[in-house]
Amino acid sequence: MINRKKTQRLYREEGLMVRRRRNRRRAIGARAPAPVLALPNQRWSLDFVHDQMASGRRFRVLNIVDDVTRECLRAVPDTSISGRRVVRELSDLIEERGRPGMIVSDNGTELTSNAVLAWCGEVGVEWHYIAPGKPMQNGYVESFNGRMRDELLNETLFLDLDHARTVIAAWAEDYNQSRPHSALGYETPAAFAAELHKQWPAQLRPTGSAAQAIAYTALMRNKAAGL
Repeated sequence: MINRKKTQRLYREEGLMVRRRRNRRRAIGARAPAPVLALPNQRWSLDFVHDQMASGRRFRVLNIVDDVTRECLRAVPDTSISGRRVVRELSDLIEERGRPGMIVSDNGTELTSNAVLAWCGEVGVEWHYIAPGKPMQNGYVESFNGRMRDELLNETLFLDLDHARTVIAAWAEDYNQSRPHSALGYETPAAFAAELHKQWPAQLRPTGSAAQAIAYTALMRNKAAGL
């Protein structure tokens, strides 16, 4: 007769064991709300948005947004984007624009990978992970993803990955250079960043490509107050 006790005894005698599934390693980061923007080039947000090509093959787009100027800093389409790829894109972006004060993201596996955690320590960038289930803590890039979804991804049939890269790059360029943004006083993100660069004190102005990243929210407050 086979009962629970006999089954357990035979199980132990044979040395059988069910592997315990370990909890996935979670990134170390504060769960408090992200700080208020107050400095130039202070915070970038990033997230993924998904779509598929005409063949049915799925791809994803890594979007990186400047939270102050609302510029789309990167829109990277590919069929697979690992943590190492995220690090490469961010490293290239820092070389072009300078290092941000903070990067904000959700807790996706690519963004909590060892590659990202090691890179943060090497570069000295603070990475803020939003609380699980709270996407609005990353509201800037979520809003951008929604606009990309409504205006581009839902309206375009991508023939292949090269076609997707070309169309998405053109849309992002148009978004930065030609599209007025209500949060920026109906200026385009590029024009808003350029105007803030002019208003920033000369001795504190960055030079080169990093100048395009200048943004300072106090100037917006002064403009709204008529100062």
